Amino acid sequence: MANITSSVLLPEWPAGEAPMLLHPEGADRDEATVELLRRIGIVPRLLDVCCRVTGMGFAAVARVTEERWVAAHVLDLCAFGLEAGDELKVETTICNEIRDHRKLVVVDDAAQDPVYAGHPTLKLYGLRSYIAMPIILADGSFFGTLCAVDAQPHRLNTPEVTGMFALFAELLALHIDAQRRATEHDEASELRERFIAVLGHDLRNPLASLEAGTRMLAKTELPPRSKGVIELMRASIDRMSGLIDNMLDFARGRFGSGLALEEVDAVSLAPLLSHVIEELRLAHPSQQIEAQLTHERVRCDAGRIGQLLSNLLANAITHGDKDQPVRVETRMQEGTFLLSVANGGQPIASELQADLFKPFVRMGGGQGGLGLGLFIAAEIAKAHGGTITVASDERETRFTFAMPQH
Repeated sequence: MANITSSVLLPEWPAGEAPMLLHPEGADRDEATVELLRRIGIVPRLLDVCCRVTGMGFAAVARVTEERWVAAHVLDLCAFGLEAGDELKVETTICNEIRDHRKLVVVDDAAQDPVYAGHPTLKLYGLRSYIAMPIILADGSFFGTLCAVDAQPHRLNTPEVTGMFALFAELLALHIDAQRRATEHDEASELRERFIAVLGHDLRNPLASLEAGTRMLAKTELPPRSKGVIELMRASIDRMSGLIDNMLDFARGRFGSGLALEEVDAVSLAPLLSHVIEELRLAHPSQQIEAQLTHERVRCDAGRIGQLLSNLLANAITHGDKDQPVRVETRMQEGTFLLSVANGGQPIASELQADLFKPFVRMGGGQGGLGLGLFIAAEIAKAHGGTITVASDERETRFTFAMPQH
């Protein structure tokens, strides 16, 4: 912090007239307000300018409520005796009056001022000169004051000084609003991330128990009908697990910090994508799936790209013509990795195409999920710096994922 020039340094506060601290040892300090002002880097410079221009020995930003007066940030050049976080009895301050009328108070010399001569606050703290400007936030609420005091008289009631305090108070209000918004955003983000983590944990635990139970039952001697029921149960568990994955990814992408990528490395995706295709062939034995995959190495999160293909394939199988094959193709083209999934059937209406990658959109209003598959695929593409586009006509519907390999 810059120091005031020696030419305007004032003597120490008169003995016995130091401020009467409500918490002289710092107990019950309003640390949240002090921390909020500490994060606003311009506050020390504003207070320094206030002292330099006026010659005052003490300047502060005070947080003022019905119950409290807290020195949120302080510049004390004359041993007034207040530090950031210290508190005065609010009823002993002029700031308490300003909280009611929200107007500037300026006193050049309390000994001669027609309004404030003999004011109990000025007498209590031994003040001759005083200026305080209200700090009003964007929502109209009263935060506190930008104030300066001194035991000696000073010429304060000039357009230059009062204009400077008004400007500084507006500037402080803007910064306080911004800091509060940032804090609220951080707290909301932390709460959302915690909610997502707890939700995933609480949903997966009972599902894991069911999965373990059905696995154990599948190894025992059971009538054929019972085995069929267990297989249906295991298929339902797998489906529920996929729905939970999609729901959690949706929550992270829409409400959290976005989908996280792990183990980003240059890999050949062909083995992983082939495995995804085989899983869907087993789940849909009547659906023909053709694949033409490149073996070039691609820098990506392989697990997420596998999830992207699974979602695109599931969409094609659900909405495509069952009598026509679904075609999967990957290739490198001019430094960009391309993955496409195509199916035959009715084309997607042009007015629907713009909304396909929004959450909870189901093509044709059909069943088959929460309507999150394409949204999550698009989020995975975005996390990789890529895009997904759709082209649909009478011949085919093709979704194409493009990921630059810079």
